[in-house]
Amino acid sequence: MRSAPSSPREADTAIERGREDEEESGVLLGRGLASWYGGSLHGRRTASGERFDRGELTAAHRTLPFGARVCVRSLVNGKVVVVRVNDRGPFAPGRVIDLSQAAAQELGMVGLGIKPVEIWHMGPDDDSCPEDLPELDPSSTPAASPAAAPAGAAQARTNQGAARTTPRKSRARRR
Repeated sequence: MRSAPSSPREADTAIERGREDEEESGVLLGRGLASWYGGSLHGRRTASGERFDRGELTAAHRTLPFGARVCVRSLVNGKVVVVRVNDRGPFAPGRVIDLSQAAAQELGMVGLGIKPVEIWHMGPDDDSCPEDLPELDPSSTPAASPAAAPAGAAQARTNQGAARTTPRKSRARRR
């Protein structure tokens, strides 16, 4: 079992290694934050050309090939889901994968929006996540590290509930 990549370049190398060694499953491709998308994009074309269906177990990833199947494991509750890459993304800083609404529900993250996850390579004949995934180590979750949160996320949460103290300037319509 290989350890998690420590840099984006190492993650790309692990992905390439996964492509070259298609028979080996259980290779950790990376850790980071997952988000999900659904409603507004349902029925639109994905980067692969197929129509997005929020009810299917699919995902968007920046570099994995279309059709690649990966196991995504929540670092919060240990739940796993197998998804097929059919789109590109995520484009938000600090995110490693965008999941369909159905995949997010499997991981128990719909209400949360984002969740720390691990992405594991699956062999071409695998139907489920590798059975020999190591036990979760709570100290290794991206959420435990302040560097894992996107820049400005804490400030945005702090300002979310703040009341506006100065009125907005009205913009007169010009005709």
